[in-house]
Amino acid sequence: MHRRLGLTLALALLPLAALAQDGGDAMPLEEPVEEGLGLEAEIEGLLGSDPADTFTEEQAARFGVAGAARLRGLDTLTNEVSDFTIAVGETLRFERLIVSLEACRFPAESPEADAYAFLRIRDERDDTDRFTGWMLASSPALSALDHPRYDVWVLSCTTD
Repeated sequence: MHRRLGLTLALALLPLAALAQDGGDAMPLEEPVEEGLGLEAEIEGLLGSDPADTFTEEQAARFGVAGAARLRGLDTLTNEVSDFTIAVGETLRFERLIVSLEACRFPAESPEADAYAFLRIRDERDDTDRFTGWMLASSPALSALDHPRYDVWVLSCTTD
C-alpha cells in the first residue's frame, strides 16, 4: 500500500520535475516594469540624490530638516543593541563600522511620523562603503545595510 502511494506521488510530481529541469516557461508580468525605476528613484525624487543640495520649494513644504538622527545598531553575533545619536556632518564608530550622517529629514506636518537619513556606512576593513543612501525609519528593510554581522537603522530625526 505504501509503495503504491509513493509511486503514485512520484508519477504525479514527474511533470513538475521536468519543468524544473527545463527551466519552465517564463510567466509574463501583467504590468511591464520599467528599467531603473524603483523605490530608490522614488526616494531620491522626493528627497534629492545629494543631501547637500538645497531644497526645492516643494521639498521645503513637505520636509523638515533635522540637525541629528537617532540610530540603532545591532551586533547579530552577540545580540547586543546600541542606540546612539549622530549629528549631521559627524562620523562615529559603531563596533567595526564607520557611520557618517549627511542629512536627516522628516515630514513637515508630523515630525514623529517618519525619518529619512542619508547615511554612509563602511566596515573599517573595507575601502568602499557598504551602504550609501537614504534609510527610512518606517521601512528599514527597504533600504538596508548589507553586512554579515552588523545592522544599523534609523529610529528618528532629532531637532534639539
